[in-house]
Amino acid sequence: MHRITGKTGGENLIEMSPAESFNDDLNGYSQHASSSTGSFQHGQSGSPLTPDVCLETCESLNTSLASLASSDHSDSPHFEAQTSEQISSLTGLSRKRALFLKFRSRIDRQQHSKDSVFFRDGVRRIDFVLSYVDDKAGERKQERRKVYEANLAKVGLELETEDKSESEDGKTYFVKIHAPWEVLATYADVLKIKVPFKVNDIPEKSEMPMNWLSTPFRLPEHIMQPEPDYFTAPFNKSKSDFFLIDNKETFFPPSTRNRIVYYILSRCSYYRDECDDKDKKGIKRLLNNGTYTAAFPLHDCRYWIRSRDLNCESERNNLYKHWAGFWYFFKEQPLNLIRKYYGEKIGIYFAWLGFYTEMLLFAAVVGTICFLYGFLTYDDSQWTKEICSEEIGGNIIMCPLCDKKCSYWKLNTTCNSSWQSNLFDNVGTLFFAIFMGIWVTLFLEFWKRREARLEYDWDLVDFEEEQQQLQLRPEYETKCTKRKLNRITQEMEPYLPITTKCARMCLSGATVLFWISLIIACIIGVIAYRLAVYAAFASIMKDSPTNNLQVVGPFITPQLATSVTASCINFVIIMILNLMYERVAIWITDMEIPKTHLEYENKLTVKMFLFQFVNYYSSCFYVAFFKGKFVGYPGNYGYMFGKWSKLRNEECDPGGCLIELTTQLVIVMTGKQVWGNIQEALVPWLMNWWGSRKARNHPESLYSRWEQDHDLQSFGQLGLFYEYLEMVIQFGFITLFVASFPLAPLLALINNIIEIRVDAWKLTTQFRRPVAAKAHSIGAWEEILSGVAVLSVVTNAFIVAFTSDMIPRLVYMYVYNPTGKMDMKGYINNSLSVFNISAFEEENKPESDEYPSWFNSSITTCRYRDYRYPPGHLKQYSHSLQFWHILAAKLAFIIIMEHVVFSVKFFVAWMIPDVPSDVRARVKRERYLVQEYLHNYEVEKLKVQLSQNSNNECTCNPMIYPSLDKHEVLSECL
Repeated sequence: MHRITGKTGGENLIEMSPAESFNDDLNGYSQHASSSTGSFQHGQSGSPLTPDVCLETCESLNTSLASLASSDHSDSPHFEAQTSEQISSLTGLSRKRALFLKFRSRIDRQQHSKDSVFFRDGVRRIDFVLSYVDDKAGERKQERRKVYEANLAKVGLELETEDKSESEDGKTYFVKIHAPWEVLATYADVLKIKVPFKVNDIPEKSEMPMNWLSTPFRLPEHIMQPEPDYFTAPFNKSKSDFFLIDNKETFFPPSTRNRIVYYILSRCSYYRDECDDKDKKGIKRLLNNGTYTAAFPLHDCRYWIRSRDLNCESERNNLYKHWAGFWYFFKEQPLNLIRKYYGEKIGIYFAWLGFYTEMLLFAAVVGTICFLYGFLTYDDSQWTKEICSEEIGGNIIMCPLCDKKCSYWKLNTTCNSSWQSNLFDNVGTLFFAIFMGIWVTLFLEFWKRREARLEYDWDLVDFEEEQQQLQLRPEYETKCTKRKLNRITQEMEPYLPITTKCARMCLSGATVLFWISLIIACIIGVIAYRLAVYAAFASIMKDSPTNNLQVVGPFITPQLATSVTASCINFVIIMILNLMYERVAIWITDMEIPKTHLEYENKLTVKMFLFQFVNYYSSCFYVAFFKGKFVGYPGNYGYMFGKWSKLRNEECDPGGCLIELTTQLVIVMTGKQVWGNIQEALVPWLMNWWGSRKARNHPESLYSRWEQDHDLQSFGQLGLFYEYLEMVIQFGFITLFVASFPLAPLLALINNIIEIRVDAWKLTTQFRRPVAAKAHSIGAWEEILSGVAVLSVVTNAFIVAFTSDMIPRLVYMYVYNPTGKMDMKGYINNSLSVFNISAFEEENKPESDEYPSWFNSSITTCRYRDYRYPPGHLKQYSHSLQFWHILAAKLAFIIIMEHVVFSVKFFVAWMIPDVPSDVRARVKRERYLVQEYLHNYEVEKLKVQLSQNSNNECTCNPMIYPSLDKHEVLSECL
């Protein structure tokens, strides 16, 4: 027998020899199941396993079904059994009734539920299902299937085929796969799967005080803890009696069984031994070329009711009742049950999402308080009162905001936007920005502790990436035809030549840069749109026609109309580019031929996040850090593409650019969340509703368990990847720009509460059961979150300093207030510079018909937002000393804020250990017990050998010498 290492592309599956065939006593099922069951039978112990004996023909299947149907008269005494050919000739309700009676006859005779997940003998569990449609022109596909299934039989898997005549559509064949104990034990040894060997004897921590307060949020104990807590060790086939094996058929849970079977399916070839085409292997290629239409493990039962079959678990039903229902949104998640049913990789995603949502609650509360502070101080804003007053704002004439089409305007026309800006641009903004810098550190540090506890609870402590290096991607094994010697293992392994790798990496990098450049080009296009249409909006709204609109009319300004429409266009462009780039990212990652699944995911993660980062955040970066910063001044304006383009750079409102950043953030963030929820919830719900309508005419009892799952959507290998990506992008919105919108965490919290239940509902009801996979962390996403957290401190410091007006106000209050009082009276007049209208160049002057009715020849100056010397001054129109004072204050604020927040971040990270002390103790205890129990096991084994050979000279070499002091043996694990 050949051991699998996953490092070679040749004989990488273990072929079971006749000596290792599985007898009835070992596998837990009796010999009474005849060949009419349609499965691979091994007969008596020691009989050779050959495909000729194992494969069942459609004729024998039809014969057995016809014989069963003919002897059943429980429902209709006048019913005559119909053969498969007769049923195939029927249509409509006649066919469905014939199928129903045929299925029922088989079920009644064998006492086997159609909702069962077992073979027809009711004993062997279905671990995987393959489906295909046998088209008449597909001879090559038939040959591939025949060879592939024969090769699966050679490695020990057992198959049972359901004829197309038994399917609802009359076209689909189903191949059911069962992995017997010998196969499971062999590959569990190869994959180093941890299994229990002793019940955990470490007492649980005493309950927290006031623990009863959390009772309404708890689920029943049997849901939260579906199985006892055990000490575990990597499975060793040669020491199977060391582990707690009560029943070999249930020792490995279904998630582990389907993981092992998928491992075999991914590496099994579909070429004959005499062929040289060694790259023809793996179920993925067979799905891509249409040989099979689907490959999936089965759900354990129908989700909406508990199965009446006592042999069928109801974990899916428990998940549906206690996890997928929206009315359980305030309850904790059954993470252990999720992990048991779907595997660790999906379990750790929901653990992270749940923890992230819990932490968002604190950020949402503080953000809401900061927003309420701005709302309650609405009427206390002195600078807003000055803008809105007729005496001050009504007498300040502002310079035109665009060339030709824009005219002079009064400052008090921006009254509404000034009030809106005050909701977010206040002292609470500074406090919340600092708070979020500390919050994000606490979130990451406490998640590391939660992750460490899950690693221990889910037996992932010793699960390292190095183990995954042994599990090469089948695509890598098939495409890398060259071999080289691994100096560590001294085995030949496939490799990609460095020249080929460099060429592929260069092409991949060039593709990524091209798409990022395309995004930047689209953003520039949106900016050009803003500049071009602002003049149009200003011309249309010069006589305030929007005031006739009820409720919203007075709030619509040219600035607001431009910002909202540009944000909406930008959002549409973002979504279109997303759809296009997703396919490109997968294509270029496949082209790079990553070696392992971990490497593949990391490469795809970096590409997708880099693209999404630029795609989603570039418009927000523009509004926050570029808009209004390169305007120039009247008579010397800055232009986007030069003066010839006539696209004058945008100015900020007198109330600041913060409100525009808020508008941009709200539209993009909420638009993304609403669109995502429509895609994830509404569309599947409509499909489910339509399926329910059809089910009224197609009784569910006609459908077998494998047909029910076949009709569901495939979760896909990248399903979880997209869920992470969506949440990380949201994390960026609530951290990078949160100073401009304190309610962002609240919106994210509401979205995530819905997201958890929607994802749970989809996984439980709308998707086939994913193949279980292991993961001890959230992978590369953790590093990305840390990078975003660091960047968020910088961006929020710059937003407070350069985008909001907080620093200029403080400088005015403490230094430039002419009254010497600590108030903001006169701030608006101080923040606006003066320009002589007569100095306007001809191309900048408003057209005569654009002048408002109140404008007259007595008006000789206009105001603009900047700190420059007035006309007639020795340094007229150059920056004043106050400008440099404010700039110095802004830079000082950025440095101080960054140092304070980073100091607190590093102190908190140092104070909070990544691994809780009780988890450390449990890990040491488990390692100690593994060594101790293995020591005792070998000693007992040696004693048995000595007693059996007491009359002969002992020639055995014990693995561990019993004379060794136990503490010496155990010293390493401590």
